[in-house]
Amino acid sequence: MRDHHSHREHSDGRDGFEKRPGPGRERGGRGPRVFAPGDLKLLLLALIAEQPCHGYDLIRQIESMFDGAYSPSPGVIYPTLTFLEESELILGDADGGKKRYAITDAGRQSLGEQAIALDGVRMRIEVSKRSLRGHDRPAEIHEAVHNLRHALQMHHGRWSPEEILRVRDLLNNTAKAIVDGPLTPAAQENAQ
Repeated sequence: MRDHHSHREHSDGRDGFEKRPGPGRERGGRGPRVFAPGDLKLLLLALIAEQPCHGYDLIRQIESMFDGAYSPSPGVIYPTLTFLEESELILGDADGGKKRYAITDAGRQSLGEQAIALDGVRMRIEVSKRSLRGHDRPAEIHEAVHNLRHALQMHHGRWSPEEILRVRDLLNNTAKAIVDGPLTPAAQENAQ
């Protein structure tokens, strides 16, 4: 018999699934992954190319790009700036105890070579911004998706061929029903 006690400590008590804090919060309370690998480096390089600035200014600029729905932590920004500086793509100049970053010639060249990638970063920011602000999915749908992931993880590799087909069909039929949209009253009667 399974012990449900420890799981209930984290549930809302109705269905045995964990109550999620809402859209934009995942992986142990941290925010969702906003940038793909390399995206932040490229974005910081582009922002510094537009105007030399301090790390704090970069955090505020990125927060503004997301309409306040996401703010990168100093623990993400400063190591990335250090990497860019060590790669000689930017130069940090101490200004009143704070480093002011400017792009180098090598940084400008690198940025020019990655113009298409930078367009992709900006496009992903727009998509992430909508998602973080909850425009893509209401909280109830976000929670239901989380519950689905949890249910799939509960199998722990115990997938018989029959169970694989059953779950596949359930998921594919559900996806199709979502894409098809709500049933009209006449279609609902025919479905019964």
